[in-house]
Amino acid sequence: MNKDTNVVEIRHGVNSTTTFDVERIRADFPILDQSVYGKPLVYFDNGASAQKPRQVIDAMNDIMETNYSNVHRGVHALSQRSTEAYEAVRGKVARFFNAASENEIVFCRGGTEAINVVAYAYGRKFLSAGDEIVISHMEHHSNIVPWQMLRDEIGIVLRVAPIDDDGNFLLDDYEKLLSDKTKLVAMTHVSNALGTIVPIAEVIRLAHDHGARALVDGCQAVQHGAVDMQALDVDFYVFSSHKLYGPTGIGVLYGKEELLNSMPPFMGGGDMITSVSFEKTEFQQAPLRFEAGTPSIVEAIGMGAALDYLDAIGVDNISAHEEGILHYATERLSQVEGLKIIGQASDKAAIISFIMDGVHAHDIGTIIDRAGVAVRVGHHCAQPVMERFGIAATARASFGLYNTPTEVDTLVEALGAVREFFG
Repeated sequence: MNKDTNVVEIRHGVNSTTTFDVERIRADFPILDQSVYGKPLVYFDNGASAQKPRQVIDAMNDIMETNYSNVHRGVHALSQRSTEAYEAVRGKVARFFNAASENEIVFCRGGTEAINVVAYAYGRKFLSAGDEIVISHMEHHSNIVPWQMLRDEIGIVLRVAPIDDDGNFLLDDYEKLLSDKTKLVAMTHVSNALGTIVPIAEVIRLAHDHGARALVDGCQAVQHGAVDMQALDVDFYVFSSHKLYGPTGIGVLYGKEELLNSMPPFMGGGDMITSVSFEKTEFQQAPLRFEAGTPSIVEAIGMGAALDYLDAIGVDNISAHEEGILHYATERLSQVEGLKIIGQASDKAAIISFIMDGVHAHDIGTIIDRAGVAVRVGHHCAQPVMERFGIAATARASFGLYNTPTEVDTLVEALGAVREFFG
Protein backbone atom coordinates (compact mmCIF):
# COMPACT_ATOMS: atom_id res chain seq x y z
CA MET A 1 0.00 0.00 0.00
CA ASN A 2 1.40 3.37 -1.07
CA LYS A 3 0.21 5.76 1.58
CA ASP A 4 1.58 8.79 -0.23
CA THR A 5 -0.51 8.31 -3.38
CA ASN A 6 -3.38 6.35 -1.82
CA VAL A 7 -3.16 3.92 -4.74
CA VAL A 8 -3.18 0.22 -3.94
CA GLU A 9 -1.88 -2.49 -6.20
CA ILE A 10 -3.99 -5.57 -5.55
CA ARG A 11 -2.37 -8.80 -6.67
CA HIS A 12 -4.72 -11.56 -7.84
CA GLY A 13 -2.07 -13.98 -9.09
CA VAL A 14 1.39 -14.19 -10.58
CA ASN A 15 0.59 -12.05 -13.63
CA SER A 16 -2.60 -10.29 -12.57
CA THR A 17 -2.63 -6.90 -10.84
CA THR A 18 -5.45 -4.37 -10.40
CA THR A 19 -4.84 -0.74 -9.48
CA PHE A 20 -7.32 0.44 -6.88
CA ASP A 21 -7.35 4.22 -7.31
CA VAL A 22 -8.87 5.52 -4.10
CA GLU A 23 -8.83 9.15 -5.18
CA ARG A 24 -10.87 8.32 -8.29
CA ILE A 25 -13.38 6.47 -6.11
CA ARG A 26 -13.52 9.30 -3.57
CA ALA A 27 -14.49 11.67 -6.37
CA ASP A 28 -17.75 9.70 -6.67
CA PHE A 29 -18.77 10.66 -3.12
CA PRO A 30 -19.77 14.35 -2.96
CA ILE A 31 -20.07 14.42 0.82
CA LEU A 32 -16.37 13.63 1.29
CA ASP A 33 -15.36 16.88 -0.41
CA GLN A 34 -15.94 19.08 2.62
CA SER A 35 -14.30 20.42 5.74
CA VAL A 36 -15.41 19.98 9.35
CA TYR A 37 -14.21 22.68 11.75
CA GLY A 38 -11.83 23.79 9.01
CA LYS A 39 -10.30 20.32 8.57
CA PRO A 40 -10.86 17.84 5.73
CA LEU A 41 -13.54 15.33 6.65
CA VAL A 42 -12.24 11.88 7.61
CA TYR A 43 -15.23 9.55 7.72
CA PHE A 44 -14.56 6.41 9.76
CA ASP A 45 -18.16 5.67 10.76
CA ASN A 46 -18.98 3.33 7.89
CA GLY A 47 -20.09 0.54 10.24
CA ALA A 48 -23.00 2.73 11.31
CA SER A 49 -23.84 3.96 7.81
CA ALA A 50 -21.73 4.34 4.68
CA GLN A 51 -21.74 7.38 2.42
CA LYS A 52 -23.45 7.36 -0.97
CA PRO A 53 -21.79 7.67 -4.38
CA ARG A 54 -23.13 10.08 -6.94
CA GLN A 55 -24.37 7.12 -8.98
CA VAL A 56 -26.81 6.19 -6.19
CA ILE A 57 -27.92 9.79 -5.70
CA ASP A 58 -28.46 10.26 -9.43
CA ALA A 59 -30.43 7.01 -9.75
CA MET A 60 -32.77 8.05 -6.94
CA ASN A 61 -33.20 11.55 -8.39
CA ASP A 62 -33.87 10.11 -11.83
CA ILE A 63 -36.69 7.81 -10.71
CA MET A 64 -38.35 10.71 -8.86
CA GLU A 65 -37.91 13.14 -11.74
CA THR A 66 -38.90 10.90 -14.65
CA ASN A 67 -40.57 7.61 -13.73
CA TYR A 68 -41.98 7.76 -10.21
CA SER A 69 -45.32 6.09 -9.55
CA ASN A 70 -46.64 3.43 -7.21
CA VAL A 71 -45.65 -0.08 -8.26
CA HIS A 72 -47.56 -3.28 -9.04
CA ARG A 73 -50.96 -1.60 -9.23
CA GLY A 74 -51.12 0.71 -12.20
CA VAL A 75 -51.65 0.12 -15.91
CA HIS A 76 -50.42 3.57 -16.96
CA ALA A 77 -46.93 4.15 -18.34
CA LEU A 78 -45.33 5.62 -15.22
CA SER A 79 -46.50 2.77 -13.02
CA GLN A 80 -45.28 0.23 -15.55
CA ARG A 81 -41.83 1.83 -15.78
CA SER A 82 -41.56 2.25 -12.01
CA THR A 83 -42.57 -1.37 -11.44
CA GLU A 84 -40.04 -2.64 -13.96
CA ALA A 85 -37.25 -0.61 -12.35
CA TYR A 86 -38.26 -1.69 -8.85
CA GLU A 87 -38.50 -5.40 -9.66
CA ALA A 88 -35.24 -5.27 -11.63
CA VAL A 89 -33.51 -4.55 -8.32
CA ARG A 90 -34.79 -7.83 -6.91
CA GLY A 91 -33.04 -9.56 -9.77
CA LYS A 92 -29.85 -7.60 -9.14
CA VAL A 93 -29.84 -8.63 -5.49
CA ALA A 94 -30.44 -12.27 -6.38
CA ARG A 95 -27.56 -12.26 -8.87
CA PHE A 96 -25.19 -10.29 -6.64
CA PHE A 97 -25.59 -12.79 -3.80
CA ASN A 98 -26.19 -15.86 -5.98
CA ALA A 99 -29.65 -16.68 -4.72
CA ALA A 100 -31.40 -19.52 -6.51
CA SER A 101 -34.40 -17.34 -7.39
CA GLU A 102 -35.64 -13.76 -7.24
CA ASN A 103 -38.49 -15.15 -5.14
CA GLU A 104 -35.99 -15.62 -2.32
CA ILE A 105 -35.41 -11.86 -2.02
CA VAL A 106 -37.77 -10.04 0.34
CA PHE A 107 -37.48 -6.26 0.63
CA CYS A 108 -37.69 -4.99 4.21
CA ARG A 109 -37.01 -1.66 5.91
CA GLY A 110 -33.58 -2.93 6.95
CA GLY A 111 -31.73 -5.77 8.63
CA THR A 112 -33.57 -5.25 11.90
CA GLU A 113 -36.99 -5.68 10.32
CA ALA A 114 -35.73 -8.69 8.37
CA ILE A 115 -34.71 -10.48 11.58
CA ASN A 116 -38.05 -9.61 13.13
CA VAL A 117 -39.89 -11.05 10.12
CA VAL A 118 -38.18 -14.39 10.78
CA ALA A 119 -38.77 -14.18 14.53
CA TYR A 120 -42.48 -13.50 14.11
CA ALA A 121 -43.35 -15.45 10.97
CA TYR A 122 -41.04 -18.44 11.31
CA GLY A 123 -40.55 -18.48 15.08
CA ARG A 124 -44.18 -18.28 16.08
CA LYS A 125 -45.19 -21.03 13.67
CA PHE A 126 -42.35 -23.52 13.98
CA LEU A 127 -40.90 -23.05 17.48
CA SER A 128 -42.38 -24.26 20.76
CA ALA A 129 -41.63 -24.05 24.47
CA GLY A 130 -38.30 -25.70 25.26
CA ASP A 131 -36.89 -25.33 21.74
CA GLU A 132 -33.46 -23.74 21.72
CA ILE A 133 -31.97 -20.91 19.66
CA VAL A 134 -28.20 -20.45 19.65
CA ILE A 135 -26.78 -16.95 19.24
CA SER A 136 -23.30 -15.61 19.97
CA HIS A 137 -21.80 -13.25 22.52
CA MET A 138 -21.12 -10.75 19.72
CA GLU A 139 -24.66 -10.15 18.51
CA HIS A 140 -26.08 -6.74 17.76
CA HIS A 141 -29.17 -6.01 19.84
CA SER A 142 -31.25 -6.59 16.70
CA ASN A 143 -30.28 -10.25 16.84
CA ILE A 144 -30.90 -10.59 20.58
CA VAL A 145 -34.05 -8.68 21.45
CA PRO A 146 -36.45 -10.35 18.97
CA TRP A 147 -35.46 -13.78 20.29
CA GLN A 148 -35.87 -12.63 23.89
CA MET A 149 -39.34 -11.37 23.04
CA LEU A 150 -40.11 -14.76 21.50
CA ARG A 151 -38.70 -16.49 24.59
CA ASP A 152 -40.93 -14.44 26.88
CA GLU A 153 -43.95 -15.17 24.70
CA ILE A 154 -43.67 -18.90 23.98
CA GLY A 155 -40.91 -20.19 26.26
CA ILE A 156 -38.01 -20.94 23.92
CA VAL A 157 -34.48 -21.12 25.37
CA LEU A 158 -31.57 -18.93 24.29
CA ARG A 159 -28.06 -20.39 24.32
CA VAL A 160 -25.03 -18.14 23.85
CA ALA A 161 -21.87 -19.23 22.02
CA PRO A 162 -18.76 -17.72 23.66
CA ILE A 163 -15.75 -15.78 22.36
CA ASP A 164 -12.20 -15.63 23.72
CA ASP A 165 -10.30 -12.61 25.07
CA ASP A 166 -9.22 -11.60 21.56
CA GLY A 167 -12.77 -11.77 20.25
CA ASN A 168 -12.33 -15.02 18.33
CA PHE A 169 -15.48 -17.08 17.86
CA LEU A 170 -15.02 -20.45 19.61
CA LEU A 171 -16.31 -22.93 17.08
CA ASP A 172 -15.77 -26.01 19.27
CA ASP A 173 -17.66 -24.44 22.16
CA TYR A 174 -20.44 -23.46 19.79
CA GLU A 175 -20.75 -27.04 18.57
CA LYS A 176 -21.11 -28.27 22.16
CA LEU A 177 -24.24 -26.11 22.53
CA LEU A 178 -25.98 -27.86 19.65
CA SER A 179 -28.40 -30.70 20.37
CA ASP A 180 -31.66 -32.16 19.18
CA LYS A 181 -33.32 -29.26 21.05
CA THR A 182 -31.61 -26.71 18.79
CA LYS A 183 -34.10 -25.50 16.21
CA LEU A 184 -32.46 -22.30 15.02
CA VAL A 185 -28.98 -20.77 15.00
CA ALA A 186 -29.08 -16.97 14.64
CA MET A 187 -25.56 -15.67 14.22
CA THR A 188 -23.72 -12.57 13.07
CA HIS A 189 -21.40 -12.94 10.10
CA VAL A 190 -19.18 -10.06 11.23
CA SER A 191 -19.24 -8.45 14.66
CA ASN A 192 -20.15 -4.78 14.45
CA ALA A 193 -18.29 -4.05 17.70
CA LEU A 194 -15.14 -6.14 17.22
CA GLY A 195 -14.83 -6.81 13.51
CA THR A 196 -14.53 -10.55 14.13
CA ILE A 197 -15.39 -12.64 11.08
CA VAL A 198 -17.32 -15.70 12.21
CA PRO A 199 -16.56 -18.95 10.32
CA ILE A 200 -20.12 -18.82 9.14
CA ALA A 201 -20.01 -21.68 6.64
CA GLU A 202 -19.00 -24.05 9.43
CA VAL A 203 -21.59 -22.53 11.78
CA ILE A 204 -24.31 -23.22 9.20
CA ARG A 205 -23.06 -26.73 8.41
CA LEU A 206 -23.01 -27.72 12.07
CA ALA A 207 -26.49 -26.27 12.59
CA HIS A 208 -27.81 -28.33 9.69
CA ASP A 209 -26.03 -31.44 11.00
CA HIS A 210 -28.18 -31.10 14.12
CA GLY A 211 -31.38 -30.51 12.18
CA ALA A 212 -31.52 -26.76 12.91
CA ARG A 213 -32.16 -23.85 10.60
CA ALA A 214 -29.60 -21.03 10.29
CA LEU A 215 -30.15 -17.29 10.13
CA VAL A 216 -27.17 -15.01 9.49
CA ASP A 217 -27.01 -11.29 10.25
CA GLY A 218 -24.86 -10.02 7.39
CA CYS A 219 -25.26 -6.29 7.99
CA GLN A 220 -21.52 -5.87 8.66
CA ALA A 221 -20.38 -8.47 6.13
CA VAL A 222 -21.84 -7.84 2.68
CA GLN A 223 -19.97 -4.56 2.13
CA HIS A 224 -16.59 -6.14 2.92
CA GLY A 225 -16.57 -9.29 0.79
CA ALA A 226 -18.46 -11.64 -1.50
CA VAL A 227 -21.38 -13.61 -0.02
CA ASP A 228 -22.85 -16.57 -1.91
CA MET A 229 -26.20 -17.73 -0.58
CA GLN A 230 -26.19 -21.07 -2.37
CA ALA A 231 -22.60 -21.90 -1.43
CA LEU A 232 -23.35 -21.11 2.22
CA ASP A 233 -26.59 -23.12 2.06
CA VAL A 234 -27.98 -20.61 4.55
CA ASP A 235 -31.68 -20.66 5.37
CA PHE A 236 -32.07 -16.93 6.10
CA TYR A 237 -29.63 -14.07 5.54
CA VAL A 238 -30.29 -10.39 6.28
CA PHE A 239 -28.58 -7.11 5.46
CA SER A 240 -29.25 -3.37 5.18
CA SER A 241 -28.74 -1.16 2.14
CA HIS A 242 -27.35 1.85 3.99
CA LYS A 243 -24.19 0.05 5.09
CA LEU A 244 -23.76 -1.09 1.48
CA TYR A 245 -23.42 2.48 0.11
CA GLY A 246 -27.15 2.60 -0.64
CA PRO A 247 -29.95 4.58 1.04
CA THR A 248 -31.59 4.01 4.39
CA GLY A 249 -35.08 2.59 4.72
CA ILE A 250 -34.53 -0.62 2.79
CA GLY A 251 -32.83 -3.94 3.35
CA VAL A 252 -33.15 -7.56 2.37
CA LEU A 253 -34.30 -10.81 3.88
CA TYR A 254 -32.98 -13.71 1.86
CA GLY A 255 -34.80 -16.95 2.57
CA LYS A 256 -34.99 -20.29 0.84
CA GLU A 257 -38.13 -20.18 -1.24
CA GLU A 258 -39.83 -23.22 0.27
CA LEU A 259 -39.20 -21.84 3.76
CA LEU A 260 -40.63 -18.44 2.94
CA ASN A 261 -43.75 -19.99 1.45
CA SER A 262 -44.22 -22.10 4.58
CA MET A 263 -44.34 -18.99 6.77
CA PRO A 264 -47.40 -16.84 7.44
CA PRO A 265 -47.29 -13.15 6.48
CA PHE A 266 -45.61 -10.74 8.84
CA MET A 267 -48.09 -7.91 8.22
CA GLY A 268 -51.43 -7.65 6.47
CA GLY A 269 -52.44 -5.08 3.90
CA GLY A 270 -52.31 -4.30 0.22
CA ASP A 271 -50.12 -6.04 -2.33
CA MET A 272 -49.52 -9.17 -0.23
CA ILE A 273 -52.85 -10.74 -1.17
CA THR A 274 -54.37 -12.46 -4.16
CA SER A 275 -57.97 -11.95 -3.00
CA VAL A 276 -59.83 -10.48 -0.04
CA SER A 277 -63.40 -10.96 1.14
CA PHE A 278 -65.01 -10.48 4.52
CA GLU A 279 -64.92 -14.25 4.91
CA LYS A 280 -61.28 -14.97 4.05
CA THR A 281 -58.07 -13.68 2.47
CA GLU A 282 -55.72 -15.53 0.12
CA PHE A 283 -52.06 -14.53 0.31
CA GLN A 284 -49.41 -14.12 -2.33
CA GLN A 285 -46.45 -16.48 -2.51
CA ALA A 286 -43.02 -15.21 -1.46
CA PRO A 287 -41.67 -12.63 -1.66
CA LEU A 288 -44.76 -10.42 -1.98
CA ARG A 289 -46.56 -12.04 0.96
CA PHE A 290 -44.02 -10.26 3.23
CA GLU A 291 -44.22 -6.87 1.48
CA ALA A 292 -47.52 -5.35 2.62
CA GLY A 293 -48.27 -1.79 1.57
CA THR A 294 -46.47 0.69 -0.64
CA PRO A 295 -42.80 -0.25 -0.61
CA SER A 296 -39.68 1.93 -0.50
CA ILE A 297 -39.62 2.40 -4.25
CA VAL A 298 -37.00 5.12 -4.56
CA GLU A 299 -34.81 3.49 -1.93
CA ALA A 300 -34.93 0.16 -3.76
CA ILE A 301 -33.70 1.89 -6.92
CA GLY A 302 -30.88 3.42 -4.88
CA MET A 303 -29.92 0.03 -3.46
CA GLY A 304 -29.79 -1.40 -6.96
CA ALA A 305 -27.50 1.43 -8.07
CA ALA A 306 -25.24 0.74 -5.08
CA LEU A 307 -24.93 -2.91 -6.09
CA ASP A 308 -24.11 -1.86 -9.66
CA TYR A 309 -21.44 0.48 -8.29
CA LEU A 310 -19.81 -2.20 -6.14
CA ASP A 311 -20.00 -4.72 -8.95
CA ALA A 312 -18.18 -2.34 -11.30
CA ILE A 313 -15.32 -1.88 -8.83
CA GLY A 314 -15.20 -5.55 -7.87
CA VAL A 315 -16.02 -6.86 -4.42
CA ASP A 316 -12.70 -8.73 -4.22
CA ASN A 317 -10.82 -5.51 -5.00
CA ILE A 318 -12.74 -3.66 -2.28
CA SER A 319 -12.02 -6.44 0.20
CA ALA A 320 -8.29 -6.36 -0.55
CA HIS A 321 -8.17 -2.57 -0.24
CA GLU A 322 -9.96 -2.60 3.10
CA GLU A 323 -7.71 -5.36 4.38
CA GLY A 324 -4.73 -3.14 3.63
CA ILE A 325 -6.31 -0.22 5.47
CA LEU A 326 -7.13 -2.48 8.43
CA HIS A 327 -3.56 -3.74 8.72
CA TYR A 328 -2.09 -0.26 8.41
CA ALA A 329 -4.51 1.21 10.96
CA THR A 330 -3.89 -1.65 13.40
CA GLU A 331 -0.15 -1.05 13.21
CA ARG A 332 -0.45 2.72 13.62
CA LEU A 333 -3.02 2.64 16.41
CA SER A 334 -0.96 0.08 18.32
CA GLN A 335 1.75 2.74 18.59
CA VAL A 336 -0.51 5.27 20.33
CA GLU A 337 0.39 5.57 24.00
CA GLY A 338 -2.29 4.22 26.34
CA LEU A 339 -4.49 2.91 23.52
CA LYS A 340 -5.86 -0.63 23.63
CA ILE A 341 -7.59 -2.31 20.72
CA ILE A 342 -10.64 -4.31 21.82
CA GLY A 343 -10.99 -7.36 19.63
CA GLN A 344 -7.94 -8.72 17.87
CA ALA A 345 -9.38 -11.86 16.31
CA SER A 346 -7.27 -13.75 13.82
CA ASP A 347 -9.87 -13.09 11.10
CA LYS A 348 -11.27 -9.55 11.06
CA ALA A 349 -13.17 -7.19 8.82
CA ALA A 350 -12.24 -3.52 8.53
CA ILE A 351 -13.36 -2.45 12.00
CA ILE A 352 -11.21 -1.38 14.96
CA SER A 353 -12.67 -0.67 18.39
CA PHE A 354 -10.40 0.85 21.01
CA ILE A 355 -10.20 2.52 24.39
CA MET A 356 -7.62 4.89 25.90
CA ASP A 357 -6.37 4.90 29.47
CA GLY A 358 -8.16 7.51 31.57
CA VAL A 359 -10.31 8.80 28.70
CA HIS A 360 -13.99 8.10 28.13
CA ALA A 361 -14.91 7.01 24.63
CA HIS A 362 -17.26 9.97 24.22
CA ASP A 363 -14.41 12.37 25.00
CA ILE A 364 -12.27 10.66 22.37
CA GLY A 365 -15.00 11.10 19.78
CA THR A 366 -15.66 14.72 20.70
CA ILE A 367 -12.01 15.80 20.59
CA ILE A 368 -11.07 14.09 17.34
CA ASP A 369 -14.24 15.44 15.73
CA ARG A 370 -12.58 18.86 16.00
CA ALA A 371 -9.84 17.45 13.78
CA GLY A 372 -12.49 16.47 11.23
CA VAL A 373 -12.42 12.76 12.17
CA ALA A 374 -15.77 10.99 12.52
CA VAL A 375 -15.84 7.75 14.52
CA ARG A 376 -18.61 5.98 16.43
CA VAL A 377 -18.52 5.93 20.23
CA GLY A 378 -20.62 4.01 22.74
CA HIS A 379 -21.71 0.40 23.14
CA HIS A 380 -22.59 0.06 19.42
CA CYS A 381 -25.89 -1.70 20.22
CA ALA A 382 -23.78 -4.60 21.51
CA GLN A 383 -23.89 -4.21 25.27
CA PRO A 384 -23.17 -7.91 25.98
CA VAL A 385 -19.85 -7.50 24.14
CA MET A 386 -18.96 -4.53 26.31
CA GLU A 387 -19.85 -6.52 29.41
CA ARG A 388 -17.70 -9.41 28.17
CA PHE A 389 -14.65 -7.13 28.09
CA GLY A 390 -15.53 -5.25 31.27
CA ILE A 391 -15.95 -1.86 29.62
CA ALA A 392 -18.81 0.56 29.11
CA ALA A 393 -17.97 1.82 25.63
CA THR A 394 -15.37 1.99 22.90
CA ALA A 395 -14.45 4.30 20.08
CA ARG A 396 -14.87 2.49 16.77
CA ALA A 397 -13.19 3.30 13.49
CA SER A 398 -14.84 1.39 10.65
CA PHE A 399 -13.34 1.63 7.20
CA GLY A 400 -14.83 1.67 3.72
CA LEU A 401 -13.77 1.54 0.10
CA TYR A 402 -12.98 5.29 -0.01
CA ASN A 403 -10.75 5.46 3.06
CA THR A 404 -7.01 6.02 2.79
CA PRO A 405 -3.80 5.48 4.78
CA THR A 406 -3.41 9.25 4.96
CA GLU A 407 -6.73 9.45 6.77
CA VAL A 408 -5.48 6.84 9.24
CA ASP A 409 -2.50 9.10 9.92
CA THR A 410 -4.91 11.97 10.60
CA LEU A 411 -6.76 9.80 13.11
CA VAL A 412 -3.53 8.87 14.87
CA GLU A 413 -2.47 12.52 15.03
CA ALA A 414 -5.85 13.48 16.48
CA LEU A 415 -5.55 10.74 19.12
CA GLY A 416 -2.19 12.19 20.04
CA ALA A 417 -3.99 15.42 20.82
CA VAL A 418 -6.42 13.47 23.02
CA ARG A 419 -3.52 11.95 24.92
CA GLU A 420 -1.92 15.36 25.33
CA PHE A 421 -5.17 16.94 26.55
CA PHE A 422 -5.64 14.30 29.27
CA GLY A 423 -2.00 14.20 30.24
